[in-house]
Amino acid sequence: MSNNKYKVLIVEDDRNISNFIQTVLEANGYQALSAERCQQGLLVFASHIPDLVVLDLGLPDMDGEDFIRMVRAGSTVPIIVLSARSEERDKVTALDLGANDYITKPFGTAELMARVRAALRSSRHPSPVAAPSSTFALKDLLIDYDRRQVSVGGNLIHLTQTEYNILAFLSQHIGKVMTYSAIIRSVWGSMDDGSIKKLQVNMANIRKKLGCRPGDNRYVINELGVGYRMLEE
Repeated sequence: MSNNKYKVLIVEDDRNISNFIQTVLEANGYQALSAERCQQGLLVFASHIPDLVVLDLGLPDMDGEDFIRMVRAGSTVPIIVLSARSEERDKVTALDLGANDYITKPFGTAELMARVRAALRSSRHPSPVAAPSSTFALKDLLIDYDRRQVSVGGNLIHLTQTEYNILAFLSQHIGKVMTYSAIIRSVWGSMDDGSIKKLQVNMANIRKKLGCRPGDNRYVINELGVGYRMLEE
């Protein structure tokens, strides 16, 4: 086994799904490790230090959320959560605990590999810090953090302070799903009953100002019921 392969730990108690993921990863040049229980996964994690974890939330001995808490206590290794569609609240909690992304079951090979590549890219290139004179570019979108200015195709876009803060926050976590609560706490500091609606209204205004039509995911994807993700190239 080549040592320069990315190591991916699969923590999943469904052997069919685990074997499927392992086969896909190995066919794409990754080294796959597997565990069927949370405690076993933690032991494999500690001994092998993988580059990425693919984690099911529903494990027989502990909840997958506990795995995230324990790993995040001392590691920033990217974690992709596997989640059933009906467990939206679990997805949100997992992301708020520090998971980088989630994949909804059932899922296809292309989606799985795209999410794996994105998570590994974001771990190799940490989110940019809004330092003086630093900028962010995505396609024809440019954010100048120093001047707090946004332009598309060279044309200045007039955003409100709140709209700018939302867009800048997403750009600093490119490729990662940011939950509604994470965005709201970053922009407004606290959350109340109307916070999500307020965020959605601001996001609709941002999309319109950036020239995006409804359903156009040119820069930001709405992860329904969960949050938003700034696209990568």
